[in-house]
Amino acid sequence: MKEQYKETDVSRRISHVSFGVDSRHRMSQQAHIHVVAKNLYNQDSNHTPVAYGVLDERMGTCSNAKKCSTCEGKLNDCAGHFGYIDLELPVFHIGYFRSIISILQTICKGCAHVMLSADDKYYYRCKVLNPNLGYLARKALRKQILEKAKKTTTCLNCGDINGTVKKAGMLKIAHEKYKNKKKQESIIAEKLVKDYRYVVEHNKEIKSILQNSGLVYILNPVQVRELFERIPVCDIPLLLMNRECSVPRDLILTRIPVPPICIRPSVASDLKSGTNEDPLTMKLSEIIFINNVIQKHMQSGVNVQMYHEDWEFLQLHCALYINSEMSGIPLNMQPKKSGRGLVQRLKGKQGRFRGNLSGKRVDFSSRTVISPDPNLKIDQVGVPLHVAKILTYPEKVTPANMQLMRQLIRNGTDVHPGANFVIHQQTQRRMYLPYSNRNKVLRDLKCGDVVERHLRDDDIVLFNRQPSLHKLSIMAHRAKILNHRTFRFNECVCNPYNADFDGDEMNLHLPQTEEARAEALVLMGNKSNLVTPRNGELLIAATQDFITSGYRLTRKDTFLTEAQAVILANCLIAGADDVTYVTLPPPAILKPLKLWTGKQIFGLIMRPNTDCPVKANLKTKGKAYTTGEEMCVNDSYVVIRNSELLAGSMDKATLGSGTKQSIFYILLCDWGEDIATLAMWRLAKLASCFLTNGGFSIGMVDVTPGHGLLEAKQNLLDVGYAKCTEYIRQMEEGRLVCQPGCTEEETMEVKILKELSAIRDHGGKACLKELPPSNSPLTMAISGSKGSFINISQMIACVGQQAISGKRVPDGFHGRSLPHYDRGLKTPSAKGFVGNSFYSGMIGSEFFFHTTGGREGLVDTAVKTAETGYMQRRLVKSLEDLCLHYDMTVRNSMGDIVQFRYGGDGLDPTYIEGKHHCELCKRVNSPCYNPKNKDSPLDYQRVLDHVKAKSPHKEEEPLNGTELTSLTSEWFSDSGRFEDTEAEVREDLRCFLEWLGVRIKRHRQNMLSHSPVMLQLHRLTVSQLVEFVETCNAKYIKALTEPGTAVGAIAAQSIGEPGTQMTLKTFHFAGVASMNITQGVPRIKEIINASTKISTPVITAPLMIDTDSDIAMRVKGRIEKTILKDVVEYIEEMCLHDDHLLLIKLDLELIKASKLEVDANSICYSICTSKLHLTAKNVQTNGDSIITIRPNKQKSNNGLTQLKESLPNVIIKGLSSVNRVVIDNYEDASGKTKYKLFVEGDNLREVMATSGILSRKTTSNNTMEVYKALGIEAARATIMTEIESVMENHAISIDRRHLMLVADLMTSRGEVLGITRQGLAKMKESVLNLASFEKTADHLFDAAYYGQSDTICGVSESIIMGIPIPVGTGLFTLLHKADKDEPRKKELLFDDPQFHKKTTSAKSFLN
Repeated sequence: MKEQYKETDVSRRISHVSFGVDSRHRMSQQAHIHVVAKNLYNQDSNHTPVAYGVLDERMGTCSNAKKCSTCEGKLNDCAGHFGYIDLELPVFHIGYFRSIISILQTICKGCAHVMLSADDKYYYRCKVLNPNLGYLARKALRKQILEKAKKTTTCLNCGDINGTVKKAGMLKIAHEKYKNKKKQESIIAEKLVKDYRYVVEHNKEIKSILQNSGLVYILNPVQVRELFERIPVCDIPLLLMNRECSVPRDLILTRIPVPPICIRPSVASDLKSGTNEDPLTMKLSEIIFINNVIQKHMQSGVNVQMYHEDWEFLQLHCALYINSEMSGIPLNMQPKKSGRGLVQRLKGKQGRFRGNLSGKRVDFSSRTVISPDPNLKIDQVGVPLHVAKILTYPEKVTPANMQLMRQLIRNGTDVHPGANFVIHQQTQRRMYLPYSNRNKVLRDLKCGDVVERHLRDDDIVLFNRQPSLHKLSIMAHRAKILNHRTFRFNECVCNPYNADFDGDEMNLHLPQTEEARAEALVLMGNKSNLVTPRNGELLIAATQDFITSGYRLTRKDTFLTEAQAVILANCLIAGADDVTYVTLPPPAILKPLKLWTGKQIFGLIMRPNTDCPVKANLKTKGKAYTTGEEMCVNDSYVVIRNSELLAGSMDKATLGSGTKQSIFYILLCDWGEDIATLAMWRLAKLASCFLTNGGFSIGMVDVTPGHGLLEAKQNLLDVGYAKCTEYIRQMEEGRLVCQPGCTEEETMEVKILKELSAIRDHGGKACLKELPPSNSPLTMAISGSKGSFINISQMIACVGQQAISGKRVPDGFHGRSLPHYDRGLKTPSAKGFVGNSFYSGMIGSEFFFHTTGGREGLVDTAVKTAETGYMQRRLVKSLEDLCLHYDMTVRNSMGDIVQFRYGGDGLDPTYIEGKHHCELCKRVNSPCYNPKNKDSPLDYQRVLDHVKAKSPHKEEEPLNGTELTSLTSEWFSDSGRFEDTEAEVREDLRCFLEWLGVRIKRHRQNMLSHSPVMLQLHRLTVSQLVEFVETCNAKYIKALTEPGTAVGAIAAQSIGEPGTQMTLKTFHFAGVASMNITQGVPRIKEIINASTKISTPVITAPLMIDTDSDIAMRVKGRIEKTILKDVVEYIEEMCLHDDHLLLIKLDLELIKASKLEVDANSICYSICTSKLHLTAKNVQTNGDSIITIRPNKQKSNNGLTQLKESLPNVIIKGLSSVNRVVIDNYEDASGKTKYKLFVEGDNLREVMATSGILSRKTTSNNTMEVYKALGIEAARATIMTEIESVMENHAISIDRRHLMLVADLMTSRGEVLGITRQGLAKMKESVLNLASFEKTADHLFDAAYYGQSDTICGVSESIIMGIPIPVGTGLFTLLHKADKDEPRKKELLFDDPQFHKKTTSAKSFLN
């Protein structure tokens, strides 16, 4: 079990798994006994199983106490043996029932030939017999043949008529032979006369019933089996069955296998005598009982009705044995209790596939509560001593560790570090030390023995928290054995696990082989996973108290005395750090007292002494940055030069996670993971020491508002309430200007909600001004360690507006939200505005509104968890086998190419350092400039600044702009000079250096002075330039994705994991208040499901002339559905003495104001072409505004009334699929007002074809609509942009490469396939993969029908079969060439002539 995995015996590797339908003959060959007895046990005292019964001991054993009667093996050694039961009558196999119906539909029910013409048969046979035909292609072919055979009603072989075959009741098949013939046809009349003449003559009322149902034939299993046996051998391939694995007659059961006893064990009952039997055993017993009943009835000769009932019971119980959740069972045949059938044991989360094969319970794992410990290193985990004594690692005894192993054995199980077991190499005996003679064990200990020693310090362990949403939820740490009962780790590592210390539990696993330890340390190591592959941002970084402490330490007004500075410096030496001494910088203030700034002490984290080579460089804006770089009034522009903090206070932007401007990210990029984690650990120790000595807490004083703040709050409330009252008055008086596509009330609600939401934000800003800088909540909000200004505002000023589904609190009672208010009241307090703060306390109604808002959040979280979990499972299942191969293509497990180059550039999102911002490339339109590329592996400016600061090369002369430009062009034209540099970097570098040369030149030209100081501005020497180019190249090579990377799984996790941060709500779209479009998890689901009908389809249509509102109105009229009632004053019925007509009066003013391109004639044409059956004679115009309609003569008054009801809904202009068009006005870069249309509805092609629309830039958010109109490439781009826009709406950043991979997979087969069970079945061919996802039994039965074989090459299949996954380190094998002599051929003993003995010939012997 614990042996290292070695792929040596290649001949014994499982190459494939074949599926097929067992024949009657094969079942008896595989079985050991023929089961005939229905009783389970004999009536003796020992309670022995009946011979030839379903519990016969020859089929194996289910307990350790007994041995198998067949092979004499115990439970662990004997896998069990099959038996079989012969059925008295054949029955349909429920798993193949649909397949049986499709075969019957394909063949003639007379001669059993496939109903295709000879040419078709030849054509399809050639296709079917192609050995390279894939599983998906075979499924498609079967569908084609079935469709073609369905259309053939007369057999081309025997001329017999064939109709429709369909299911008729529970497991019955009906053949409607004459379904396609009309009732009047002579053949039906003849058939009725021939078969039913006598009945019809005496019962006239039966005639009509017989015409409908009398010609339906019920096909029983005997007839079907006989038909299947007559199918010609040459026609079987046309049914897409593989004759070697399955033939049609085997789909009818005449014999069923009895599984071994170990999979249906008997459990001895504690409460009563006897045993509890497995449902399978009971079902088999029932089948034998029904068999016996049928046998007796056959012998005694009962009536046909009873015989049929017995047959139906046998059919039902054989079906329930396979699938116990069968539907459509008649009430009189319902089983008393439903057990678990064979199908139920395989499917579902607890089934064999997902519960025991894809995922298993493991040994050598532990679980307990977690707690924080800032003194532990970033890569350490504190393990309780109690756990360390139980978890063991098998270590081989070698001469080097012999003494240590002996000491561990002496310590035994109770003293740590000790050992629990010793395994002797020769005897393989496992000795438990408490019950063994330790002295004897020590004497017998030899090299090669295995000692199972306790977990000890610096062992590699895997640490995991559930839910494990991404790969960083399980990482490798080094163990540190500590007292007490919890797992402890540094708080910096909370982020990737999403852990907090409010009672969370985590799991710890101990790898059992050297190979597993090595892979865990290198690939899963905590230090190797500081950055998330989702977007390349730092995930393990300072959090909460560390950020607060860092911020307070580095503020401008923080000065430390020598004693304080030394205490903080000393805490860096404490522990097992590699720092043996700390060099304090010179004090910033000498007189009257030596004082050090906090910034100086902070620099020691990066470079504690002069021997340390680390020189970090960073220039970035902090969280509270205003203007003026280093002169920022909030001291929020950070400048770190050669590991000295020169300006700026550190906050979340420069210390925390989720950013690429963090000092730890810079250390990681420039100096490596060890330096970065060491700096984090030093900060943790320094921060906890600084806060412990300085003190930091929160109390009532911190949330008590002053008079100024209370006045400011009251002013804000008064102004806000006054505006709301004004909006309500304007609406009541009809003076409120409606927003595009909104009613007056909707407009008022939007404006009031906007106004009231602003009160809380302004309150937060007022708090910021009024509260002192020492205020603890304010410190935390400014530094970004915890909370925000809104939280402070809610505590001190006011809680604010409670929103439900993005609107104010709705009316829960008739016309009001609560009984406390008058009906119809729209004031802020009546609709959920809480004016009080948490400090002042809420009144009853406010508290109720607050709980209403809170409940929405709780329900949302609960629903979202399930939704995102299922979405992520589907994503992972479909993307899991996508892997980067050695030709740099992304392929699936079958070798099909999904991307020619990963992400288009082959770069790993983890190592993308900078954004693409080469100004010169943009200006000169260089080939390296691509506006779609938002990222670059390098931030060239930052790398250049770093090189210049780290390596000043003071002795060299600086280059001027012209020299730099000429040197660059000379170097990059010389192919030999930078031959090691990648081509992509070379082009980018050339552009950047040319731009730099232009910049230096311009800068020096603008300076009037010619002093030597001038040359120090933008100083760049030749050595620095060479180092810069080499650094850039090294970083680029590091950023290339390594072959074997599981890019698919990472992409699935990167989309699924942030799903938990999204809400399920809809948001307002593009500033148009009335247009709600689905956002969050439901929108992501719609995109990856490739839904044809989405909840809110919107087409964004730019206009050709986008500056004129009149033209926008006109184009809107062409697209938006306009019906007749929208443009008429009235439709009246007129009765004259000689005439009867409808009069329609058009509202010409409205038509003109709406810019509709309709008139009386066009409306007449629309009425005539609608489905009202009116012609031009019936519809006439009288002038510009009157239309008269005279119905046809035969239509009565009733017809005219119906016409009057139908006419208002006649579409006279626009597209029927478009419900609404909204004109959106926006300002472009130059400040001009421009217009575009948002079209609610589908039919992208028609919208693009509308005159006035700029069709080249028209987009839709419906992927399938784009696919139909513009093709597969446009659909791929839509998938990417839509997922990206949803994520951006929720402020979640995901690297474009992940989205690209999902879009490429969905469109890789030439059509848009959703990531659903249907889409997955079209993407994957592996049976085991599909079976382990959903519809387990269906996939297995289908595979058996087709005779499919699964070549184990994907991820799920390999896990199920226990084979290394062909991804990552499993993608390649190592060949080792041994420097040894050629092996000599060994002479066999019997080839030596001296051992040959002469034998007497048979002839002489006879003589």
